[in-house]
Amino acid sequence: MSRRALREGSDGGAGARPRKKKRRGRGPWGWIIAVLVILGLVTAGGVYVWSNYGEKIQEVLGIAPPNDYEGAGNGEEITIVIEPGDIGSDVAAKLERAGVTKTFDAFYALLLEDSSITFEPGNYKLQKEMSAAAALEALRDPANRIINRVTIPEGVSAATALELIAASTEIPLEELQAEAANFTQFGIPANSPSIEGWLFPATYTFDPGVTANGAIKMLVDQMYATLDAAGVAPENRLTVLTMASIVQRESGPNLEDMPKIARVFQNRIDRGMLLQSDATVHYGLGDMSSVWTSPEERADASNPYNTYANPGLPIGPIGLPGADAVNAAVGPADGTWLYFVTVNLKTGETVFSNTLAEHDRAAKQLYAWCEESDENAAYCG
Repeated sequence: MSRRALREGSDGGAGARPRKKKRRGRGPWGWIIAVLVILGLVTAGGVYVWSNYGEKIQEVLGIAPPNDYEGAGNGEEITIVIEPGDIGSDVAAKLERAGVTKTFDAFYALLLEDSSITFEPGNYKLQKEMSAAAALEALRDPANRIINRVTIPEGVSAATALELIAASTEIPLEELQAEAANFTQFGIPANSPSIEGWLFPATYTFDPGVTANGAIKMLVDQMYATLDAAGVAPENRLTVLTMASIVQRESGPNLEDMPKIARVFQNRIDRGMLLQSDATVHYGLGDMSSVWTSPEERADASNPYNTYANPGLPIGPIGLPGADAVNAAVGPADGTWLYFVTVNLKTGETVFSNTLAEHDRAAKQLYAWCEESDENAAYCG
């Protein structure tokens, strides 16, 4: 006798039989799905059927769909930004929303297995439809991190520095230029002609999402720190930067010559002599590609940066000086030199002179060097 029948309240008679429960049918969807499965698997439309009804088929047949993709992605690249302060759940959610991983749970489960996993803020290059394990591995691989790193060489112009920042980040050049035009917002004195000279040349790594204002402020703050370290009072910053920028442009590759060059210019200022720097003339002309000036260019007093025609320092810096140039401007070498000339433009070898006659002889060395070979002549164009 069926114990199930007794439990369900049979009268217990010897001939009693349990009542059969009515069997539930699959219902219309069940039969439709079954037919689709059969047709889909045996015809060329199988891929279409599965791609459109796959999850429904799995649901009806009681098969749970996988919560993860397989493999290292479908080849479609995407950038994931991990912000400072993001924790594991934040990263898991971003990956799911971006279509990198299939589900939040697939990725987060891996983090629960290893509490030591951490993420560095930054921009990361991943692919869509990656397995959770592949996505985690990619985020921990430094090669996939997009570094917003830019190197600003010493002596370049502020305009060039802004172009380099724009090329290495997602900041539009126009936004950088607009922020730089409003330079007093960074504490730069209003009597400075521009932001020229106030951006410290170095290598910078910018955080994800850095703004034009934030990027420029970083460079300006570093220049302030350099000036402070050199003992420059705030009211003297513009003068020091102007001198330092000329020293930077005139020194070439030989850092040891910077204090001597600064002494030459300071000696000339102290004696009331014109500085006569070709570099200042070229900056005023908007051309920093040459070391030579023409008689007409040197005679043009309308160029406010022309130190052949205008006494003293020019109205402002002519480039971005580094720390060595700043230190040279603050502490020139001891000496009585009034002239200098680079006699080998390849090595930067420079001769310092006390008299004009000595300087003229040194200048002839430069002209002779330029004529020695076509290679040398290329430096003298």
